Amino acid sequence: MLRFLGLLLAATIGAVQPITVDENGYIMYCPCMGRFGNQADHFLGSLGFAKALNRTLVLPPWVEYRKGELRSVQVPFDTYFQVAPLQAFHRVITMENFMKTLAPTLWLPEERISFCYTERMGLDGSTGHGCNAKSGNPFGPFWDTFGVEFAKSEFFGPKLNYDVHHGDRMAQQWNVRYPGVKWPVLAFTGAPAVFPVQQANVLLHRYLRWSVKYEEEAKQFIRDSLPKGAFIGIHLRNGIDWVRACEHVRESSNLFSSPQCLGYRNEYGQLTGEICMPTRDTIVRQLKRRIKLQRETAPDNPIRAVFVASDSNHMLSDLKDALKRMEVTVVRHPDGNPHLDLAILGRSNHFIGNCISSYSAFVKRERDSNGFPSSFWAFPPEKVGPKVKSAMAQQEHEEL
Repeated sequence: MLRFLGLLLAATIGAVQPITVDENGYIMYCPCMGRFGNQADHFLGSLGFAKALNRTLVLPPWVEYRKGELRSVQVPFDTYFQVAPLQAFHRVITMENFMKTLAPTLWLPEERISFCYTERMGLDGSTGHGCNAKSGNPFGPFWDTFGVEFAKSEFFGPKLNYDVHHGDRMAQQWNVRYPGVKWPVLAFTGAPAVFPVQQANVLLHRYLRWSVKYEEEAKQFIRDSLPKGAFIGIHLRNGIDWVRACEHVRESSNLFSSPQCLGYRNEYGQLTGEICMPTRDTIVRQLKRRIKLQRETAPDNPIRAVFVASDSNHMLSDLKDALKRMEVTVVRHPDGNPHLDLAILGRSNHFIGNCISSYSAFVKRERDSNGFPSSFWAFPPEKVGPKVKSAMAQQEHEEL
């Protein structure tokens, strides 16, 4: 406690480059579940959690898995996103900055404690009566990036949990049990959040803004590679892992990010296989309808292009053939950078995404925060009888 107060005093007195220490403490975590879409959901929840506890959030690097690499790669948070907009909501600091300027005196090696709900089994099957915070990939590589070794573990369950938006004063209970002066850093084995993102944290996406680099690259691609005019951005999730995930639709009421269209209590609809894995016919039909609607409602700004982002099959040949008569160009970004794809999708005139995908959910939240329109494949479901089906077939034949 004396060391902590001493550091605060030094920061107050100041130096050439004074360090501001948050007397309420810090929250740190490993974004160790899933790829970018899942990590983004967890980030919003962690931001809401830090705000509720009134602790500074240490912005973790994004964990990436690259072909040919046996260990995860940690990409600094501000590579993709600006820090300043987040500070308009709550106090944050990048992990690189924290470890360089504060950790040497505030978070000594012998006092680095990993937090988890209960014992976590290691890769060798043993628990060791601890969190095993560095066991496995990406857990080990993540903390190794910053040279972190944990001296011991702390179990916060079962009395405490991450839901600070419901229940009886959960945030207050966290602060009573772990006051900032005694516990300056709460370092969690995983994100202090749930997946998918809680409804109460969805609106926090408004503070997540692309870095200048990605903003400019997205604008440049739209300017140089798309015909002048409006364009539709679409996300096609159709890799083999997704095919297998969609096999669980029959036994699930909600799957992954499906609450974004079905509602958190399925108040807006039920999960179907077509929502998870739309057919070619569904994709083409929705695109044609959206293009036609734009021409009717905004004749001075018709759809000129469709930008496709996908984890596997971009369906470029199919879509080019289907939309050729409508004089609509179909393109993808040649680099296959998923983050740049996201930035481009966010700037489209209309976006059509996969309701179940957390990648699509990221785009939907960003567009909602900017007041841009979005929709989903096969949702709401079409109510078609034999006569309607025949009319739809005739209409598509005429369009071709």
